[in-house]
Amino acid sequence: MRFGVFDHLDRNGLDLAQQFSDRLQLVEAYDRAGFYAYHLAEHHGTPLGIASAPSVFLAAVSQRTETLRFGPMVYTLSIYHPLRAIEEICMLDQLSRGRLEIGVGRGVSPIEMGFYGVGEESREKYEEVIAIVRQGLTSDRLNYAGKYFSFEDVPLELRPFQRPHPPLWYGVALPERAASAVANKMNIITNGLASVVRKTTDRFKAEWTDSAFADEPLPMIGMSRHIVIARTEKEAIECAAPAYEKWWASLLHLWRIHNIEIPLSFPEKFEQARSEGHCVVGTAPMVREVLGREIEEAGVNYLLGRFAFGDLTLETSMQTVANMQREIMPAFAV
Repeated sequence: MRFGVFDHLDRNGLDLAQQFSDRLQLVEAYDRAGFYAYHLAEHHGTPLGIASAPSVFLAAVSQRTETLRFGPMVYTLSIYHPLRAIEEICMLDQLSRGRLEIGVGRGVSPIEMGFYGVGEESREKYEEVIAIVRQGLTSDRLNYAGKYFSFEDVPLELRPFQRPHPPLWYGVALPERAASAVANKMNIITNGLASVVRKTTDRFKAEWTDSAFADEPLPMIGMSRHIVIARTEKEAIECAAPAYEKWWASLLHLWRIHNIEIPLSFPEKFEQARSEGHCVVGTAPMVREVLGREIEEAGVNYLLGRFAFGDLTLETSMQTVANMQREIMPAFAV
């Protein structure tokens, strides 16, 4: 069982420079605590995510950490030029000496894709860009003829540190998407109730068993949870409740403006989020017990904590991370 971090880097009320500075301090704490990887979301035009150019923030992460792996979750490739994506991936992997994890996808929000002039073709465009990126990471020359991009004998001076390329990740919202992830030998992350997540994990494992990779180790199958740990349950709830609802308002910000129903299953109210297991809050023993149940029911081998969300203070997030290091992660060590 491994533990990682998922971060929307949503607006918390501080000025941007301070929030970026605080988050880098927190990432250093993730590194010291022994988390496996830091996964950073990409969003545009919304308080849900201020890391709209994830490679920029991750370049700083590469220089502020030593063992922590990191990467986008995800690069929204439907709005990327593939040559630029290849170059950024190679630079980040070299800067970190091989600690990059590459999350890829077309983008969950059609509103955000629309800002870049991408509409219903987002899936088709994503498929073309990822094909080009995968070729470019393993070649000295790029040759490709497609609907949206064409390259003829383009020299590629940069190569990734990891060969043939850094590990790939995919966000799986529906069990039927597991087959594509397996076919492309990708690790996955999913969200939702543990019982719903289990449908995806079971499907992924079944697809893997029937794949050409069946004799290889099972990829990482991840699930995220908001987590706040404090000295008392009351203190944890007082910190987590308003922070969760502020984060949820950011989650819905663009969708509300455009009067579109959001295709994600996070409840609005903290109490429901807590009772359903989306938000795990309390003392260290309480959190350890709940996470144990969630992990077993969901069938995951990777648990990602959301330790900084809404208006949680840096001190509160640091306290949670320290408790994860001392009280939680050792209990799940293999």
